[in-house]
Amino acid sequence: MLLKLRLSLSAEQGRQSAKVCHLCPPDAARIGAIGRADVVTIFGGNKLDGARRRMFAGKGCMFKLLINGEMVPGDFEMPVINPATGKVIASCPRGSRRQLDQAVAAAKAAFPAWSATPITQRREAILKIADAVEANADELARLLTSEQGKPLAEASFEISAMIGFTRHLASLDLSPRQLEDDSRRVEIRRRPLGVVGVIVPWNFPLLVTSFKFPPALLAGNTVVLKPAPTTPLVTLRLAELIAGILPPGVFNVITDANDLGDALTDHLDVQKISFTGSTETGRKVMTSAASTLKRLTLELGGNDAAIVLDDADPKAIAPNIFGGAFLNNGQVCIAIKRLYVHESIYDQMCQALVELANNAIVDDGSKQGTTIGPLQNKQQFEKVKTFLHDAHRNGNVVAGGKVIDRPGYFIQPTIVRDIEDGSMLVDEEQFGPVLPVIKYSDIETVIDRANASKYGLGASVWSSDVQRAHDVAGRIEAGTVWINKHLDFAPHIPFAGAKNSGIGVEFAQEGLNEFTQVQVINA
Repeated sequence: MLLKLRLSLSAEQGRQSAKVCHLCPPDAARIGAIGRADVVTIFGGNKLDGARRRMFAGKGCMFKLLINGEMVPGDFEMPVINPATGKVIASCPRGSRRQLDQAVAAAKAAFPAWSATPITQRREAILKIADAVEANADELARLLTSEQGKPLAEASFEISAMIGFTRHLASLDLSPRQLEDDSRRVEIRRRPLGVVGVIVPWNFPLLVTSFKFPPALLAGNTVVLKPAPTTPLVTLRLAELIAGILPPGVFNVITDANDLGDALTDHLDVQKISFTGSTETGRKVMTSAASTLKRLTLELGGNDAAIVLDDADPKAIAPNIFGGAFLNNGQVCIAIKRLYVHESIYDQMCQALVELANNAIVDDGSKQGTTIGPLQNKQQFEKVKTFLHDAHRNGNVVAGGKVIDRPGYFIQPTIVRDIEDGSMLVDEEQFGPVLPVIKYSDIETVIDRANASKYGLGASVWSSDVQRAHDVAGRIEAGTVWINKHLDFAPHIPFAGAKNSGIGVEFAQEGLNEFTQVQVINA
């Protein structure tokens, strides 16, 4: 994950520090330094053990599902594609409905003992998971790059961020709260819910997992986790590490080919679903969960607007805007998707972004020097191609704009100017390396334009006058609005979407509370 991080990674720091992890897009120099780091391909050196090397060579399926503390083969198998080549790199177990029911039953059976385990012991177990991830960080990063496509440096940062989030979220507490008045004594408790279904996307398979399972387990719940079918391997490897740490049934991992989601979300024995993904799929999750009135946390799509005021310095802010838009090849729910720039500095801003786009190194994420990898899967590749077509039809493509003629799912980082609201590229979430730059002249109008979207995940305001930017930020309809930065989030800062971008809160104490039921003892 190509980010700046400040991480406190020891177990003790994880318990004590509220500022475990700080994430924000890097400047251009940092991109270059990381991209040219001394790396090897996933098969280089002795980074994978012999069994996994044979698996990657097509000698059989070495990954397994985690059900009731046992690593078991799937009832079916499915291929996993390396998006840098378009070729199969592994055979992966694919779970059946029968195995999903087994996983839920195991989680249900494990719940009474796990929920009765003191929170201090649950915390220590979660911290051991973070330690195990840290001990295997290099292997996990290489595996992540092989199936997700992101540059190895970004994958390494994703693992580091996962460790930081896991350790901080494990440090939170659920002590009862006392309310007293003249006539009564009231104690407010937080009780676990039961079995939690966790569904994670393909853009940050491990990092998003760490947003969910640590607070779920800390609260005393048990978990059934379903990774995306295009990035299951690194999650299954995580499951191997966890299997020897947690009691049987407390944490289960089941894979599918997008055919078990409904079975998990409407399962009678699942009390909560925590889902990250598209708004369209989020609606389906909500509909499916309605029959059993499940608790829901939905972190959904975004069409984040960045507004550059007329007093900003285009050349100074361009690297951070570029990083905020093109991190993970634009495949970030809360990346900059629309850039509004005042007419007085519009040309300078476009030119600065063009230079950064032209200097980006697009290649296989395992290769030294790569700064942008492929799109993660063929479906997303085809979708982004439709946005490229719209860019050429409704705007002026000044950088990129083409599919790269090579195996894999590669598209040039693209800057589009002279485009307006009402075009598909501006109004819809592209989730790829195509950035529209829209000119504006009036601040009141541009605020209305930014707020016209059905989404409200994040936004940012850029200005040399922080107070002026702050005044504008307060009028943006989004869960998070940054000033002179984007993608700055951390485990101690609540994260929540507005409008069609989500329901509920993740991170911090507020996120932990989402995995609990309030109980009031009134005496």
